[in-house]
Amino acid sequence: QVQLVESGGGLVQPGGSLRLSCAASGSIFSIDAMDWYRQAPGKERELVATITSGGSANYADSVKGRFTISRDNAKNTVYLQMNSLKPEDTAVYYCKFDTRWTGDYWGQGTQVTVSS
Repeated sequence: QVQLVESGGGLVQPGGSLRLSCAASGSIFSIDAMDWYRQAPGKERELVATITSGGSANYADSVKGRFTISRDNAKNTVYLQMNSLKPEDTAVYYCKFDTRWTGDYWGQGTQVTVSS
């Protein structure tokens, strides 16, 4: 049974940094894209960043230049480096793995709070 386990969330002051990690446990094969989403209270879940199996990345306009997504295919792990954090980045962050043959897998979510 595949599970995605996220870590790295927490409370940080505006302007600070956090690094999120999401690792797959269990047998998972043929991962295409790895994604980070977030959902703030009262808002819909939104795509923050995505990275293809070849390493091409795309970002939401709101995080361009501040967030960096990366992946380690050998470890089935995706990262999100978040710099220059703003209060509006406060949300629950979710990772998602898109596989070629067995569908999508979601993490359980990790809370990121940006506040002074």
